[in-house]
Amino acid sequence: MLTLYSAPRSCALATRIALIDAGADFTSKQLDLAKGDQREAEFLALNPKGRVPALATDQGLLSENVALLIYIAQSFPAAKLAPLDDPFAMAQLQAFNSYLSSTVHVAHAHRYRGSRWSDDPAAIEAMKAYAPTAMTAALSLIETHLLQGPFVMGDSYTVADPYLFAVAQWIEGDGVDPAAVPRIMAHRTMMAARPSVIRALAEDA
Repeated sequence: MLTLYSAPRSCALATRIALIDAGADFTSKQLDLAKGDQREAEFLALNPKGRVPALATDQGLLSENVALLIYIAQSFPAAKLAPLDDPFAMAQLQAFNSYLSSTVHVAHAHRYRGSRWSDDPAAIEAMKAYAPTAMTAALSLIETHLLQGPFVMGDSYTVADPYLFAVAQWIEGDGVDPAAVPRIMAHRTMMAARPSVIRALAEDA
């Protein structure tokens, strides 16, 4: 049995969607990040990073969206959530998801969690103020160069799509003009109509 540790409105939404897409049998435990559930001893004993998503498996705990999404794709190959037999396409998918994790999500975090990088109040405020610019630049690169369309990898739905959808939920809150990224917004609209996404959003509340 798989257990997903997640939090509402977090990037863990991507893993939840992928689990549903895969037809996986899983349970879910929601953490309240605002209350500090991620810093409680019980959760830290499972995931010392104190972050979501985390996925408890029969072999142990896994964390980080990039790892969880490919784990799901490989564990449920019949769902065809990744080009498992094409090394180049797999590398492209992993490169896309890695960019979301290492660049886009970090730009987002500078708006809300600047204390990860500085204890100077002025520096934290500067990071917060610059976050819309950084997010716009990162998403514009995806818009122009990485989103093959209609899905991230072109005509085939993969685990990159729920990850982009999860990140796209933050666009307005991060001060990004939706008009600057119309292809990402079209992808977000398309994804929102999928049954797996509708279910995941309901469970994520």
